[in-house]
Amino acid sequence: MKHLTLLLVATTAYASCISDTFLFPRAAGDQAAINLFNYTELGGPFTWHHINKANAACSQGKHQSPIHVLSEEVDYVTSSSLALDIPAADEAKISNLGSGLEVALAQGTLTVSENHQYQLAQFHFHTPSEHRVDQEYFPLEVHFVFKDYGTSIAVVAFLFQLSSTGEAVHPFDYIFNHLDDVDRPGTSTETGYLDFKYLTAHLVTHDIYRYIGSLTTPPCTEGVAWYISAEPLPLDVVSFNKIKRILKFNARFTQNALGQENLLKVAVQAVD
Repeated sequence: MKHLTLLLVATTAYASCISDTFLFPRAAGDQAAINLFNYTELGGPFTWHHINKANAACSQGKHQSPIHVLSEEVDYVTSSSLALDIPAADEAKISNLGSGLEVALAQGTLTVSENHQYQLAQFHFHTPSEHRVDQEYFPLEVHFVFKDYGTSIAVVAFLFQLSSTGEAVHPFDYIFNHLDDVDRPGTSTETGYLDFKYLTAHLVTHDIYRYIGSLTTPPCTEGVAWYISAEPLPLDVVSFNKIKRILKFNARFTQNALGQENLLKVAVQAVD
């Protein structure tokens, strides 16, 4: 209870900044704000709804992410209806937030069906993958978080598969080369040049899963449009071990099928 009390004490500060800290780039400088939530013990996903009342969807929502993607049942989008455009960047800031690694890059757009455009806010990593495909999990997953000029959020996700021959692709190879500089929570560094041409080409040349779910971190906001590349990106073992050493474990557990009762509510009813 002591740890839970400490989390509740931080509620006011957390409520005032949660949208900005999750969706938008962190301030410049060598230090990064550390998220109040985590993935273990009393700070983990089972108690996120206790951190702040704004997190009610984490325990009440019926369209929560991540989900188990069934490739024969999930919706797909055609590459022609989705346009990912992220210009090359001379550098970007990567920060260790305690709960994960985030790259602040406020340039780039996601256009859906030629008329709805989202702006890139940041991208971050989860290990192991949060989504599973036909019961298979993957060693790593990256989420590119976009927001339109209203309140709508979209996430483009890529899964990674370990490869015995391939290496980490652009821009991740450059990012992973700087991981030693952010091995402690609260630290930040510059990534150097980032090129996203390979990534955008990969997205439009493979199947793309689509569903409407939620953020996978507090406040677990629902109505998020998810676009997941069905073809994993290659990842070499050396790079994986580097990022795993820092991320350790930061994946939310798989949620109930979309539209069904929240798993936490189901668990409470089962205990009672």
